[in-house]
Amino acid sequence: MAIRYEKEDGIVTLVLDHPTKSVNILDSAFGAAFQESLEKLQAEEDLKGVIVTSAKSTFLAGADLDSMFKETDPQWFFDSTQALKAGFRALETLGKPVVAAINGTALGGGYELALSCHHRIALQNPKLQVGLPEVTLGLLPGGGGVTRLVRMLGLQEAFPYLTEGKRVKVDKALKVGLVDDVAANADELMTKAKAWIEANPNAKQPWDNKKFRIPGGDPRRPSVAQMVAIAPAMLKKKTFGNYPAPQAILNAAIEGALVDFDTASRIETRYFVSVATSQVAKNMINTFWFQLNKVNAGGSRPDGVEPQPTEKVGVLGAGMMGHGIAYVTAFAGMDVVLKDVSLERAEEGKAKVAKLLKKRVSRGRMTSEKMEEILGRIKPSGDASDLEGCDLVVEAVFEDRNLKAKVTQEAEGAMLSTGVFASNTSTLPITGLAEASERPEKFVGLHFFSPVEKMKLVEIIVGEQTSKETLAKAFDYVLKIKKVPIVVNDNRGFYTSRVFGTYVNEGLALLAEGQHPRAIESAGLKAGMPVGPLAVSDEVNLGLIHHIREQTRKDMEAEGQTLPEHPANAVVDKMLEAGRKGKAQGAGFYEYPENDKKFLWPELQSMFGYDADKAIPQQEMIDRILFIQSLETIRCRDEGVFDSVEDANIGSIFGWGFAPFTGGTLQFINAYGLKNFVNRCNELAEKYGDRFQAPASLVERAEKGETF
Repeated sequence: MAIRYEKEDGIVTLVLDHPTKSVNILDSAFGAAFQESLEKLQAEEDLKGVIVTSAKSTFLAGADLDSMFKETDPQWFFDSTQALKAGFRALETLGKPVVAAINGTALGGGYELALSCHHRIALQNPKLQVGLPEVTLGLLPGGGGVTRLVRMLGLQEAFPYLTEGKRVKVDKALKVGLVDDVAANADELMTKAKAWIEANPNAKQPWDNKKFRIPGGDPRRPSVAQMVAIAPAMLKKKTFGNYPAPQAILNAAIEGALVDFDTASRIETRYFVSVATSQVAKNMINTFWFQLNKVNAGGSRPDGVEPQPTEKVGVLGAGMMGHGIAYVTAFAGMDVVLKDVSLERAEEGKAKVAKLLKKRVSRGRMTSEKMEEILGRIKPSGDASDLEGCDLVVEAVFEDRNLKAKVTQEAEGAMLSTGVFASNTSTLPITGLAEASERPEKFVGLHFFSPVEKMKLVEIIVGEQTSKETLAKAFDYVLKIKKVPIVVNDNRGFYTSRVFGTYVNEGLALLAEGQHPRAIESAGLKAGMPVGPLAVSDEVNLGLIHHIREQTRKDMEAEGQTLPEHPANAVVDKMLEAGRKGKAQGAGFYEYPENDKKFLWPELQSMFGYDADKAIPQQEMIDRILFIQSLETIRCRDEGVFDSVEDANIGSIFGWGFAPFTGGTLQFINAYGLKNFVNRCNELAEKYGDRFQAPASLVERAEKGETF
């Protein structure tokens, strides 16, 4: 059984212990065991109270996403959700005190079970989290989470935990009222639970008291009504209407606050069904649950290779990327040699690491002692001989082939001969860079994203001679620094930089056609991208975009090839002629006044000939922005740049921010429908050129009725 029923001195302990899974989940086995336990509890004659706890390291993980993902019938969702909630309701109206002894992380349905208890005590464990993160999978807390949390905290206080899916550690959970008490260890946890039962024999939920009022008032209260009136607009501004779950949560919370508990619960269920059966939820569950778990479990790690631990890491270059790599590496417990052209430059890099750590200390997320311990692992240096003993060296110097060759040879002369050398290049082919190495089989690409401390993805690039052991070491290192690894094969621009470039270029092409700059930026945001194409061009820097283009042109000419012309090129050249390189220089597509918000440079419209008569519909712009990225992903797949659909989807979202609600570049095609996608490509190609032509492989897949 998924629940052990144990009784001692009139107190029943329900021990969650799924017999076939490493974590407890809300599946059919749990449902059957929970129902049987309820029937036993209702039959008890000398029952004092109930404790709900877990035999596993987690309390209860949440819903059975396998079943949810496969199911499409709204009636199934409604009936199964109502059945689960009926059990939770029966537990809290048992007439006896019920305590949740939360001994491990309780998220989603797990925390909803805890909410149906009268009292919540959490184990004082730094890894333990509670919360309702369903919105991050396109869902809402359908097991009573919306209804109960609103009644427990009030509308305004509950919204961030419901609409943002915040996960909260124990101390914060206690402070804001998500748990009622904490315990230092497992024994104290059970002792406190039993003591509370003895002290509160007539416990009931506050909302089951006839005099109950929602904290802060319901939507009829003037101050709450004002907040409720503007909340939808604020939400729309943030989500651009691409995510139905936050709006459904808002609706369920507000409507539910105006009625009795049971009616509110049914309202919540109906909104849950509406989002659970939506395409957005299917996209997000597929990518952020199944595919992300597969990636993190080593889906692209070579088979049969033993774990490859990393102990000491050299980082070449202490600039923006280098100090970030040093930070995440030292944070993960490894020793770091941070080398630059001089000791002073290296010390500046370490000072930037210290600044990042001090920010954590100031926010209460780290102790000063821990900060000093991490800083103590970083040795700044201007001397390559200090790389002695490094079993991994990562270069993060400027995108110049000769410079990278120089630092490669310098490092290999000092580091362990058995060690791995990795390049953080974002565009230069790894096989070419490996020509400077004496050990090309131990040469690999590790493409980090800026800012390193925040961005989750690392793109591992395999050169022609990179060994399986080298790939495994890179993969294991990325997991150790708690990043998400995707693996791609060597190619110009690899996967992420190459496809990201099509987003930027399409935005610039729209500008070259005379579209309004604000309309272009709005289309990018409405499409689901985190930043508009003009703004992100400023951040990347137009000078760098030009440099990469010219370097690519030279490389291709050396190979007897010609770099295809793109309408974006003329835009970049014209901006550079005007002396507007980007944000770093304070002037690009945007103006960057000191102590004020950036705004689009007013001269853009005249410089690029904005013509209202040539304006195209916003949806046309959105299609171009999303389609061009998905098409380039297909071309990458055709050329063997990546082997894994999971890596493609995860890489697109975590790497450059491709619209998360779509589930990634390939899942976007799946959801659009391959035949419909090909037809739309044909329309776009006819209007805007061959770059929108669907590759033959995609046409063939569509004709066969296959998906990715």
